[in-house]
Amino acid sequence: MPDQSEQPEKPFTVRAISERIGAIVDGLSEVWIEGELSEINVRPGSPTIFMRLRDTSADMSISVRCFKNVFDSVAPLETNARVVIRSKPTWWTKNGSLSFNISEIRQVGVGELMARLEALKNLLASEGLFDLDRKRALPFLPNVVGLICGRNSDAGNDVVENAKRRWPSVKFEIREVAVANAAAVSEVSEALSELEANPDVDVIIITRGGGSFEDLLPFSDESLLRLVANCKTPIISAIGHEKDSPLLDLVADWRASTPTDAGKRVVPDMEEELANISNLQDRANRFLQNLMTFEASKIKGFMERQIMREPQTIVTTRVEIITGLIARSHRSMTSRIAIAAEEISGLRTQVRTLSPQATLDRGYSVVQKSDGSVLRKASEVKPGEKLRLRLAQGEVGAITE
Repeated sequence: MPDQSEQPEKPFTVRAISERIGAIVDGLSEVWIEGELSEINVRPGSPTIFMRLRDTSADMSISVRCFKNVFDSVAPLETNARVVIRSKPTWWTKNGSLSFNISEIRQVGVGELMARLEALKNLLASEGLFDLDRKRALPFLPNVVGLICGRNSDAGNDVVENAKRRWPSVKFEIREVAVANAAAVSEVSEALSELEANPDVDVIIITRGGGSFEDLLPFSDESLLRLVANCKTPIISAIGHEKDSPLLDLVADWRASTPTDAGKRVVPDMEEELANISNLQDRANRFLQNLMTFEASKIKGFMERQIMREPQTIVTTRVEIITGLIARSHRSMTSRIAIAAEEISGLRTQVRTLSPQATLDRGYSVVQKSDGSVLRKASEVKPGEKLRLRLAQGEVGAITE
């Protein structure tokens, strides 16, 4: 059989569906809920106090109520107080609303909040969200400065005024949001996402004035901190005064001690930059003047040299050098020829001395056989053998006896 809710011909009545929801809600047990009291409605003569409990990281709230004696047990409770309640959900069938009946309230103290922040700080530090190497450098002169501040806040005005004093033409894209209540986290996060998506925004400043520890808690919210860490645009944190230190200061790319400091840091000082430009121009002019003077003195020194006064000197000097080299070449060649001639003469004398001709010139002769061999022994010839006698001048024939 199909369920009645699936048959359009047999719909539930409003009362029936409300009673059915009430039956489900009544079956739920008590739960502990943490939040911030955004409203406290005390009605004269009524034993019941009505309140709204808001989530500090989201723009939502629930209706809660308790008896006066439960409320007085932790009094005084004021708006924006952070509490933990023990409550059971109740469904009001008649008007179709959900409420929570409080049986116990505990106020979250500063000590506990600081302990939670310290634990969150250690967690984010272990993930590297505070590391210096992940922080982005601020632009020298941003095209547009994104500014997130409170509505009509002095902090936002301080940033704008101090920035314009330094650079009058600076442009701002301002988002005024809640910075001091439970809606701060959601509104600041939404504004940050919007400015991050704007390609003209080169740097974003998140600022608010000083306040109590509880007032600055939204700027230590984990969801906001992780959003800031994931931004590609450099972020400047300017929350409170020098002594205030929300965790946003550690995640942001640069921490300003005050909103005024942020306005001075985000843009350069125009007067200082103009002075620097003037100094650079003076230095450039002095450098060029000194360079021109130095080069002129070098040219003057060149012009005063003798070679410039008498250009032919370089030719005559080279001619003298070449003439000297030619003379040296001639002397060297003559000397070498003379030495070689003496060597040849000496060799000629040696050859002549050792030559057989010299012996013949002294009256000796060389006796040769008919075959041309030199006769050295008398026994080597036979009687009647023809011989040839070679004299100093000519030859004669002979026959042995």
